[in-house]
Amino acid sequence: MLKIGHRGAKGYCAENTLESIQKAFSLDVNGIEIDVHKCLTGEIVVFHDFMVDRLTNATGEIANLAWSDVQELRVDGKHRIPLLQEVLGLVPPNKMINVELKGRDTAKGTVLILQDFMDTKQLRLEQVFVSSFQKTELQMVSELNPDIQIGVLTQASVTEALSFAQEIKAYAIHPNYTLLSPAIVLKAHQFGFKVFAWTVNDKKDINRIRDYKVDGIISDFPDRL
Repeated sequence: MLKIGHRGAKGYCAENTLESIQKAFSLDVNGIEIDVHKCLTGEIVVFHDFMVDRLTNATGEIANLAWSDVQELRVDGKHRIPLLQEVLGLVPPNKMINVELKGRDTAKGTVLILQDFMDTKQLRLEQVFVSSFQKTELQMVSELNPDIQIGVLTQASVTEALSFAQEIKAYAIHPNYTLLSPAIVLKAHQFGFKVFAWTVNDKKDINRIRDYKVDGIISDFPDRL
């Protein structure tokens, strides 16, 4: 079972920051999960929310900010928002990264960046997962590079996720852990999909979901896995 740090190591450091990524890898995770948006000038930035209000002292949509403006923001007052390339550069050769396409129109830019890292041997194909709740973004990924491993995120219907995963020949489904049961995990495996559960933080929940034979757990506290 893969141990995956949620937004780096969100339980210990400001989420999706370089410091959070480094903290996760120091906890001996198998990989990390991050979120990306496209800012106004086209750069792919690592940030979770559509609005910057919760995490910074600014307001507004991150998609409406130029990269020069994003560079001035500070998460929790001290951490800067990184580019996707910066985070990819921190991934060790034996670890994986799950890039969640959170924002709109993120697929093309993300795939181009990932392809560049793979072309220059900085990352191997098997180290990379791309996931999203947004079907159109995942369809775009599949069209641009059908070899990239895709994860279908869901917090509502595993049945619908499995159906869409079949349609786009995905690698995995990524359900909210509260949707899972041993039978559901078995069904996904019978369809040929891996199952990565999110976001599991309580030790009792971790033990229960592990017993379901999932392929990975995403946690704010990956050292608990």
